[in-house]
Amino acid sequence: MDKIKKKRAALHNLGCKVNAYETEAMRQLLEEAGYEIVDFSETADVYVVNTCSVTNIADRKSRQMLRRARRQNPDGILAAAGCYVQTKTEDVRKDADVDIMIGNNKKRDLVRMIEEFETDRKRTEAVAPIHQKQPYEELKLDRTAEHTRAFLKIQDGCNQFCSYCVIPYARGRARSRAFSEILEEAERLSANGCQEVVLTGIHLSSYGTDTGESLIHLIRETAKIKGIRRIRLGSLEPMIVTEAFAEELSKIDKICPHFHLSLQSGCDATLKRMNRKYSTEEYKRSCEFLRKHFSHPAITTDVIVGFPGETEEEFSETELFLKEMRFYEMHIFKYSRREGTKAAALPEQVSEQVKAKRSERLIALADEMSEEFRRHYLGKETEALMEEPFEYNGRRYFAGYTKEYVKVALETETDMSNSFVKGKVADRLCCRTYLMVEF
Repeated sequence: MDKIKKKRAALHNLGCKVNAYETEAMRQLLEEAGYEIVDFSETADVYVVNTCSVTNIADRKSRQMLRRARRQNPDGILAAAGCYVQTKTEDVRKDADVDIMIGNNKKRDLVRMIEEFETDRKRTEAVAPIHQKQPYEELKLDRTAEHTRAFLKIQDGCNQFCSYCVIPYARGRARSRAFSEILEEAERLSANGCQEVVLTGIHLSSYGTDTGESLIHLIRETAKIKGIRRIRLGSLEPMIVTEAFAEELSKIDKICPHFHLSLQSGCDATLKRMNRKYSTEEYKRSCEFLRKHFSHPAITTDVIVGFPGETEEEFSETELFLKEMRFYEMHIFKYSRREGTKAAALPEQVSEQVKAKRSERLIALADEMSEEFRRHYLGKETEALMEEPFEYNGRRYFAGYTKEYVKVALETETDMSNSFVKGKVADRLCCRTYLMVEF
């Protein structure tokens, strides 16, 4: 009897760490349904694009990936999922390439919707009215394609309604995942070889506000799981980082001293227009608490340039504040006008030319500060979790990351994937990667 050929599925992820988690979860659903997962560049029977809508550029990239999938197999099934589908539902409905539309909070229905489409070849959609109260959608992971590090989603939605942000309209209100479900997933990931987890959510700082749990308690319990040797945190709101919070975190030896605190602007007047709920002084204090309780922590941030009404003086305030804070990494975004947000209607919209110039200045500053942070480790002993091989100048290396998320490499022919290596940071190698000499 001839062996039945497996159907092939390919997935492409756009956007944030939460999207990355959900793409992995959909990948697992397809594997469990008998699909062979192939690279997105290959011919597949089913293509799944997990879209993003955080900026206009994200919308455009989502459309581009949908068109690319259709070109690769005109007869294949194309499923569009995620934030672009949720916020631009009518636009996606008009897209003749898309066979299946899946909004947020409906991704676990993927396999069922594919089967329905195969039956009658009629377009199908599941897009919930996200502005209404939604339960937490329980997606699950047992393993991850990376094996070494896994995103572990613990929360969804956001109640902040920053004036520039479309995410509350794409993801709905904040809701937390059940405590027991999170720990059970961490146990499964550990059993399958994952040694590092990244706790992530749309608004991670609000975890537990609707269930009576606390983020610190969750981290402590996750740290008790055998096999999990590192815990990273996704993006935090600065006001969660009180001195008590920083002190309690520092007592958990598995926590990585790598913290992303969203800033968006270093000017108080701009922060107020953004509806960000802190001042630059309060933000600075949160960073000081982390630096008090951790030795040389890696603090990273996001900054938006060209927000409506941002004058040269306000931009200069932001630039001076960033220089004072000395971040490890900064993600610089040019303000993207999003239909339906309060900021879209604000006067004094900044020109694209001015945004580009300001962005270039801050990117140069970010590169300078990042290099300064990495140089701190030259000559110092460190430990890295190794992830992947690469070649440089005809030599073979294995690269990994320290707890602070500094990329280091060891010259070796040996497969060191998912192993911890101790050594001394010897020199700068390439591409923000530092050479490590093993003991």
